[in-house]
Amino acid sequence: MIIAVDGPAASGKGTIARALAARYALPHLDTGLLYRAVGYNLLQTGGDPESEFSALRACDIAQIDFADPELKSEAVGSVASRISAYPAVRRALLERQQRFAAMPGGAVLDGRDIGTVIAPGAEVKLFVTAAPEVRARRRFEELGRLGLNVHYDDVLLDIRARDARDSERAAAPLRQAPDAHLLDTSALGIEEATARAVAIVEAARSGASA
Repeated sequence: MIIAVDGPAASGKGTIARALAARYALPHLDTGLLYRAVGYNLLQTGGDPESEFSALRACDIAQIDFADPELKSEAVGSVASRISAYPAVRRALLERQQRFAAMPGGAVLDGRDIGTVIAPGAEVKLFVTAAPEVRARRRFEELGRLGLNVHYDDVLLDIRARDARDSERAAAPLRQAPDAHLLDTSALGIEEATARAVAIVEAARSGASA
């Protein structure tokens, strides 16, 4: 079973995806972290985020520590959002994501284009969203827990800018797949949002086995 979880930044899709992976004993891939790794690599090597060629060279992320909290920083996130618009970068990471989705037994992937590009044939698709202000507050608190010094207003501005870039880019823009289930987490806690996601998956599985 492949479960595709898409949505904008800080919507809760990662938390939901991890919970679903644990519940159904499936491997999980946060595809956004791949782009953050490329962005981090680009910054570390002094590359130019405005150059698609430089961004493509930074796609060699074999040495990146995915547990490094710096990958979650707003600076890296902003660069990741910018370089994710480059078709060459998306092509460079496409096969890696599709290989993961094709693992025996299935997988859970979350990102911006899982249900539309990476795994359009996924058995279950969720599109997780929330109001920009809610998402900014969540990201602000997450960064605070990581010990990163940020201001809420700056995070909100970045969230809005990222939404625009993700939705308006020509290559694999952020959009809800026609057969994806919409899950708005604006007024939901983690447990309730996860419970609703599980209910969607269970309904899809029941329909498939009927």
